[in-house]
Amino acid sequence: MSSAPPLLGTTAVVTGASRGIGRAIARRLADAGADLALWARDRAALEAVATEISARGRIAQVFEVDVTDPAAIDRARDRVRATMPAVRTLVNNAGAVVRSETAKLTDADWARVMAVNANGTFYVTRAFLPDLVAGRGRIINIASRAGREGTPLLAAYCAAKHAVVGFTRALAEELRAGKVCVNAVCPGSVDTDMLRLGLPDASPDMTPDDIARTVEFLAVTAPSALTGACIDVFG
Repeated sequence: MSSAPPLLGTTAVVTGASRGIGRAIARRLADAGADLALWARDRAALEAVATEISARGRIAQVFEVDVTDPAAIDRARDRVRATMPAVRTLVNNAGAVVRSETAKLTDADWARVMAVNANGTFYVTRAFLPDLVAGRGRIINIASRAGREGTPLLAAYCAAKHAVVGFTRALAEELRAGKVCVNAVCPGSVDTDMLRLGLPDASPDMTPDDIARTVEFLAVTAPSALTGACIDVFG
């Protein structure tokens, strides 16, 4: 007799789930048995991902949410709680990038990159913390190689992703006693639209599914003692 999928009966919330890495993560967690709460701003693209998840035999619900809006996040969280199984996995994947010389960065560009990458990770995590603490869940934040080192013309993005790494490490210590694992994944060059926007000359050496497999490990099979880690997925 085959065993039940490890995440069966639970919900995974994935932000930035409409494309690229988020889409690949959603597929992987569905294969592990989770139902998916798919968050992003592009409803049509989310519906396409939901169709893929349904074909894998899992339930997927679409949530058109801007992660920079705390009130919208709270409304979506309430819908998740009311209509889906308990949230056990949260993947903060939503991101934004601006490529510019620092001297030419506008206030709006800086604010947007920080709001999506850093503030959004905080807002969504805060919204679901009671659920994750109650279920001894797992939080996985998608940072970047840019959160580990500097990259020319990506000052705002580097600053925001460094913030995600710091937030991950601090929250892991805060939640260690409650057995909630908090980790980050720091991808290098992945073949996504965002990479080509930030680094148009890059030659990506990974697919979104390479990162999704790392997230699956952290969500499913990683030991509970693994928390506060920032998994570098680059050479």
